[in-house]
Amino acid sequence: MLEISVGASASMEEKGYWFKFQSFSFPRTVHVIDPWPQAEGRVVELIPVDGVLPVNQETCLKMWSMWCAGEEKRVGTRTVVVGHRPVSETDAYVAQKFCDNRIVSSKYTLWNFLPKNLFEQFRRIANFYFLIIFLVQVIVDTPTSPVTSGLPLFFVITVTAIKQGYEDWLRHRADNEVNKSNVFIVENAKQVQKESEKIKVGDIVEVKADETFPCDLIFLASSSSDGTCYVTTASLDGESNFKTHYAVRDTTVLCTDEAIDTLTATIECEQPQPDLYKFVGRIIIYRSNQEPVARSLGPENLLLKGATLKNTKKIYGVAVYTGMETKMALNYQGKSQKRSAVEKSINAFLIVYLCILLSKATVCTTLKYVWQSNPFNDEPWYNEKTKKERETFKVLRMFTDFLSFMVLFNFIIPVSMYVTVEMQKFLGSFFISWDKEMYDEEIKEGALVNTSDLNEELGQVEYVFTDKTGTLTENSMEFIECCIDGHKYKDCISEVDGFTQTDGPLKYGKAEKSREELFLRALCLCHTVQIKEADQVDGLIGHPERKYTYISSSPDEIALVKGAEKYGFTFLGLENDFMKIRNQKNETEMYQLLHVLNFDPVRRRMSVIVRTTTGKLLLFCKGADSSIFPRVQQEEIQQTKVHVDRNAMDGYRTLCVAFKELTQKEYDKIDRQLNEAKMALQDREEKMAKVFEDTEADMHLIGATAVEDRLQEQSAETIEALHTAGMKVWVLTGDKMETAKSTCYACRLFQTSTELLELTVKVVGENERKEDRLHELLMEYHKKLIQDVPKNRGGLKRSWTLSQEYGLIIDGSTLSLILNPSQDSSSSNYKNIFLQICLKCTAVLCCRMAPLQKAQIVRMVKNTKGSPITLSVGDGANDVSMILEAHVGIGIKGKEGRQASRNSDYAVPKFKHLRKLLLAHGHLYYVRIAHLVQYFFYKNLCFILPQFLYQFFCGFSQQPLYDAAYLTMYNICFTSLPILAYSLLEQHINIDTLTSDPQLYMKVSDNAMLQWRPFLYWTFLGAFEGLVFFFGVYFLFQNSSLEDNGKVFGNWTFGTIVFTVLVFTVTLKLALDTRFWTWMNHFVIWGSLAFYVFFSFFWGGVIWPFLKQQRMYFVFAHMLTSLSTWLAIILLIFISLFPEILLIVLKNIKEKSHQSSRKVPDSLSARPSVRPLLLRTFSDESSVL
Repeated sequence: MLEISVGASASMEEKGYWFKFQSFSFPRTVHVIDPWPQAEGRVVELIPVDGVLPVNQETCLKMWSMWCAGEEKRVGTRTVVVGHRPVSETDAYVAQKFCDNRIVSSKYTLWNFLPKNLFEQFRRIANFYFLIIFLVQVIVDTPTSPVTSGLPLFFVITVTAIKQGYEDWLRHRADNEVNKSNVFIVENAKQVQKESEKIKVGDIVEVKADETFPCDLIFLASSSSDGTCYVTTASLDGESNFKTHYAVRDTTVLCTDEAIDTLTATIECEQPQPDLYKFVGRIIIYRSNQEPVARSLGPENLLLKGATLKNTKKIYGVAVYTGMETKMALNYQGKSQKRSAVEKSINAFLIVYLCILLSKATVCTTLKYVWQSNPFNDEPWYNEKTKKERETFKVLRMFTDFLSFMVLFNFIIPVSMYVTVEMQKFLGSFFISWDKEMYDEEIKEGALVNTSDLNEELGQVEYVFTDKTGTLTENSMEFIECCIDGHKYKDCISEVDGFTQTDGPLKYGKAEKSREELFLRALCLCHTVQIKEADQVDGLIGHPERKYTYISSSPDEIALVKGAEKYGFTFLGLENDFMKIRNQKNETEMYQLLHVLNFDPVRRRMSVIVRTTTGKLLLFCKGADSSIFPRVQQEEIQQTKVHVDRNAMDGYRTLCVAFKELTQKEYDKIDRQLNEAKMALQDREEKMAKVFEDTEADMHLIGATAVEDRLQEQSAETIEALHTAGMKVWVLTGDKMETAKSTCYACRLFQTSTELLELTVKVVGENERKEDRLHELLMEYHKKLIQDVPKNRGGLKRSWTLSQEYGLIIDGSTLSLILNPSQDSSSSNYKNIFLQICLKCTAVLCCRMAPLQKAQIVRMVKNTKGSPITLSVGDGANDVSMILEAHVGIGIKGKEGRQASRNSDYAVPKFKHLRKLLLAHGHLYYVRIAHLVQYFFYKNLCFILPQFLYQFFCGFSQQPLYDAAYLTMYNICFTSLPILAYSLLEQHINIDTLTSDPQLYMKVSDNAMLQWRPFLYWTFLGAFEGLVFFFGVYFLFQNSSLEDNGKVFGNWTFGTIVFTVLVFTVTLKLALDTRFWTWMNHFVIWGSLAFYVFFSFFWGGVIWPFLKQQRMYFVFAHMLTSLSTWLAIILLIFISLFPEILLIVLKNIKEKSHQSSRKVPDSLSARPSVRPLLLRTFSDESSVL
């Protein structure tokens, strides 16, 4: 019996207050907020007491509730009253306030859409700049109408607002579908139908088969007598396999509306947090005339919103988290925004063009006042100044003129480029989703684009960080062999022969029969596999002799259970806490499952405690050799270690199996400690880990297992192609070194000629001198790779491959030493030396990595000089951190759930699809958007340069060269669609060629098309063509009478001719650049030119009543009546495009001569490929050397 001693302060004369509680499982010492203010914060100890001050149950319950309130205040928990029924009838029940069950994923409402959206859009510098220009045009007397900059800005803002508004409307609609769905609540022993959004915390909810849980529920009871239910969480983490959840032990019998309504209980649990796999709580059940019962609650008792009930008729649960506090809602927070290198280039180019704009405005303003220094020019007789103009300060006039010139030339900054880039990225991302070659028939899914902002980054990747299991390998486990007491078992055990094969120093013969059976029983009992009764479809998939299938969250466990079945021991399932197995004699054995010590990545092992029918207590444990060996008798290790090392060298995944027998006294102690740890609301995981550590000690090693995880189809070819494309591939895995090393050889990451440099515990050691030894190795490798290697003089880009290829292997513990050296260590520059070594290696293997270490490696490389573009690819939850850290994150839709694909930027079904995604899609996306950016700056320079030159011939009077309609429509209508179509459809090189010749990827690497050299080429090209446009028409107008009748053309005709040559030249320039013609390219290019001609006729053919001056009336039609104009337009277009045509012709001649003089080598034969023994891939099972 445990008593609660509440110690008062000394000022209360050391008086004690004693309260008696029975049947409670408490921690020995807890910190609470004491109910007496004078004793607040004191330690309360649970100690056995003989003399007790008797108090009634109500006082005990009040005291208990005050305790709970204190702990809630301390650790941030919540108390939920089940069914809103108060614990004590004498106490007034005050409902706690929690959020309702509405899901709100939308960003805007009807009322805040306009201000909020406008605020967000004008936070972009380009939009804000054009808003300022527009306001200047409205306020200051500028030469152009405010419409010329206001309309393009309005177009960009409107298009973006419509896109964002539509996306938000879709979110509103999806929210309403969820919020308005019908659910059943149990109230007063009856079912009441309500809308999902009206569920409150504490409501008891009934959910039927194939329905989705409307909020996070604590599982109370189900239609199954054992209080279990099956759930799929595909919408949360993508795992389609069934997961078993368990009802609270004391409420499993309450499986009707009337019974569940009699439940009086409170739940204390942690405040909402987003981790799907963690939950800490406890339930206190109150019964009349009995003491309250407390039970621990964990993730196995929590049913998550968004998950679906399967193979169970109905369940009852109490709502603990609702609405935006559910784990599903908390997991849908936006990821950190990633920016592409192209955006940085755009910003740099914008600064250059902004400087050009300021320079033009400054030059024109200065020259205007130089021009006006002559009184005749300043105030000619026909244009005298007004009194107001004479009295205006000269500085103010100069500032106003400067602003006017800024407005006149502001079109050099391409505002519409931003909306075109957004449309190109958004529409272009569909081509990845539509790619049939990246569709996987097995899972019936294709590639997925989670963000379209990084399409072009796929063409710039320098470092690829990949997981091993499930990414390079299939994660489809097959039991290969096992070892029992050092004896190897490869084939089925029979009564005559124990094994058929020996290998090296392994023992001959067979283990004792009792040890064989103990090992196989361990495989059958130490797991979390569930039995699913197979339907007709499952019957086809499952074993033909059995009518059930195994389901588990880990494919390893199923492989081991099937392996035991192959040797004669079959797991038959779990029923009422009893595990049933059928032995070799076809007898059914029953074991009571007492505790499961779950697997976690830190411990790297899991255990079960079972009781046999004879009352014997056994603990079975399985885990990684590094986790098991330190916890077993040392003399038992060597005979099994030989087998484990041999299997790891062969590329198999190994697990060791151990056991120990417990006495009743030992078990009682473990049981008490486990229950106390499970009841803790604070630091539950740390307390349970401590109990696990103490329990899993002094065990006896039985044997080990070997499971094969085959390489994915074409993973070796993919890695080789990435190498040839100039990318460095690093493998980051939690697996042991030998297994990972074999896989790296199999997938051609390491070649037989590769010299391996090791920085592992085996080489560095674990003694006190390990840091000194690490320093020696780092300096040795640094000298070999950097100091003794001559510097590369030119050559191919990314020519990081040395004459001798080097590979580096490092493990997690050594990496910790490098990244976190001890305080007294003199080598604080470990990290820099290590990084230099890594960057010089052809390939790097990091094994025994924790998820956080994976992210640290990626961050370290990402932040090196030059900021190389990094890509991380993985398939499991342990890869999420490195996927989020890299510039581009790729998720594999594998068998370890969909956490990786949910958090990634792109998701593909298999690793082999990475080849086409990068080499073809990435290459093309980069080329397209780079051309788009350069073309926009080029065509706007062509557009504005004649306007600048025109000022020299009009006395710097800010007279516009083009009509306001042309100024407005140039970027919106006349030149926007051809470049958009080009940026979506262009294939300057055939996709098959890009995929088969990876070296082409290097031609656009390092942001090659957006460097300063190509930018200056496009700028000079735009300047040349602008000069041709203006001075060509200027020389034409030396004789201003262009017709036989002597009629003189005016300045608007001059500007219209320049504009016509401009539109045709920039559009035909794009036609010259197009290599891949489709009907859409033809339609938008020739259609845009036809639209310009039609619009010019239409605009000049009507007298518009809303215009003050009809200056363009009949100008275009009249202009085309002159033969000289036709000849001038054609000639100027040809002269402008002649340098480009000449370059294309010379380039084609050079390429043809180059192709005829060389033999095209096979690009993939650059690195010889050798595969070691016993390593196989699905794509090439016969190539074993």
